[in-house]
Amino acid sequence: MPLLQISGLTQHFGGLRALSDFSITLEGRELIALIGPNGAGKTTVFNLISGFYTPSAGDIVFKGERINGLRPHAITLRGIARTFQNIRLWHDMTVLENIQLAQHGTLQYGLWDAFARTSRYRSREAAVAAWSMEILEALKLRELAGERPRNLPYGVQRRVEIARALATRPALLLLDEPAAGLNSADVRELIELIGWIHREFPIAIWMIEHQMDVVMTLCSWIKVIDFGVTIAEGTPQEIQTNPDVIKAYLGDENI
Repeated sequence: MPLLQISGLTQHFGGLRALSDFSITLEGRELIALIGPNGAGKTTVFNLISGFYTPSAGDIVFKGERINGLRPHAITLRGIARTFQNIRLWHDMTVLENIQLAQHGTLQYGLWDAFARTSRYRSREAAVAAWSMEILEALKLRELAGERPRNLPYGVQRRVEIARALATRPALLLLDEPAAGLNSADVRELIELIGWIHREFPIAIWMIEHQMDVVMTLCSWIKVIDFGVTIAEGTPQEIQTNPDVIKAYLGDENI
């Protein structure tokens, strides 16, 4: 059974068709990319998968279950986590609290347990704290557990956001332009980090990215869309020489 199977996915916003008949199949442990010019519909795909939009047409099947129309928290609980192009951390909380709060849907205790501090409450909170510190240790963030994200460099904030997504124990990690806003040194560290996560965690990774060095270094398969329509897919080598892709990015005169 594929990890994720999307067929005929279409999205309308009023009279505008943002995505048309999009289809893809992901097996476990893949690392692939979705690319295309600005406004091509890439983030729309991720917003549909993660429950921020309900598809106008088509099916999204994750681990054999149709997840069309589920709320974002329900999709996260099923094993899909994501990051955003514009980092969305809780800046009034510490790094550790950001990681812990991401797991609130898995606590499995009620209001009475929290008030009475029952054994269920204590055991679940201890497990969340331990897993949170394990994630921070793995991503070399342990020493920053008590810091607030707003006080950290942008590249470190990006690492914290990825750590928060991993804390939900996803089977599929969606990275929406993870290199956005990073300098060249941070981009190199990001490439190393994503490669390490892909090797060490039992997950598939699907990224949207404009920086082609990130995509070509990390991804084994690339899908390209333009104006909401798939125009190419293949290996990095095939995409680099595809005339439709060159036309979409650079214009007819470069063909």
